[in-house]
Amino acid sequence: MTTKKTAFPSAKSVKSEKPVEKAPTKSLRVIKKYPNRRLYDTDTSSYITLAEVKRLVMKSEPFMVVDAKTNDDLTRSILLQIILEEETGGAPMFTEAILANIIRFYGNSMQGLMGSYLEKNVQSFTDMQSKMKEQAKGLSPEAWTTYMSPQNPLMQGMMGTAMEQMQKQTETMLNAFGLKAK
Repeated sequence: MTTKKTAFPSAKSVKSEKPVEKAPTKSLRVIKKYPNRRLYDTDTSSYITLAEVKRLVMKSEPFMVVDAKTNDDLTRSILLQIILEEETGGAPMFTEAILANIIRFYGNSMQGLMGSYLEKNVQSFTDMQSKMKEQAKGLSPEAWTTYMSPQNPLMQGMMGTAMEQMQKQTETMLNAFGLKAK
């Protein structure tokens, strides 16, 4: 049995190739998409909305969306649909310039590297966010405001570390093509 890509790297298909020695992971939740565009959660035996799928993402629940007839993996398509709704909902994350540049990478010889580069940098940012949350547990709103201040040495240290990681990843990507980072 081959493994299918899912919304989360830790979520493998139902049959794992190697036994995992870490803490037990949550089982893969399968959501079926029907021709009428309805989503059926096989875990809860009920129809769900795109907003509920977004909640699964936010809770880091491993899931996979499959076409009810063909069993094709539609997870990426559903995730892109959620991003589209978020982007059109009022507070977009991506500017038109960023979106245009991403589109320009499709079909480009660096397409594969760009995906890997973005993934690593988003992961670095996510790791930094997790560290910040852990360090800020139990802070009052006033202390949180002080903690989040750009002048705070802790914040400067974390941001500096994250920027260094992104810079190293950029240099590695450029060096692979014989280019020098400025």
